Amino acid sequence: MATRRAETTEESRRLLVAAAAGLFAEKGYRQTSFVDIAERAGISRGSIPWHFGNKLGLLKAVLDDRLQTVLTGVAPPGDDRSGDPLDQVMDFIRLPATRLFITLLAEAVEVDSPIREHYAQLHSALRQAVQSRIPAGAVPAGTTPEAFTVLLVGAVIGVHAQWRIAPEAVDLEAVQAAIRALALAGPRSG
Repeated sequence: MATRRAETTEESRRLLVAAAAGLFAEKGYRQTSFVDIAERAGISRGSIPWHFGNKLGLLKAVLDDRLQTVLTGVAPPGDDRSGDPLDQVMDFIRLPATRLFITLLAEAVEVDSPIREHYAQLHSALRQAVQSRIPAGAVPAGTTPEAFTVLLVGAVIGVHAQWRIAPEAVDLEAVQAAIRALALAGPRSG
């Protein structure tokens, strides 16, 4: 049985992660301060280092939380839709949590970025999750499952960025058909 203190601690942690995720998605990591996060969460800013150590620790908690949100929002292996990884990839684009990943990408590509390593780990986890959902025989001939996975994740990132910037100009169903025609059509490797 959890104590009231443990419940309060977990609730504070959850509120801070949610507030930070929203602000990181809106403003980016560097432009978000402890004060911003604390105000949005309605919790003392001293709680942030107590729970997470520092801002990078909070970022890691946010990325872990959002990655789990994304992975649970996409059909797991064995689900009725697990036979079609492209459906799952397109579902990923529509998830609200995905916006955070696109916003942080701009900062993560900088060589001296404090979030670069965390973002690399995030991409690794995404590639593993996508690759685990690709059924045998779905990889086009002449490529490897690893390269195919990088292609799918890269397509998601690019399509998602364009859709967030100009949703009226990006027809996600037409994009899905185009990706299917280009990446999934033709002879399969054995």
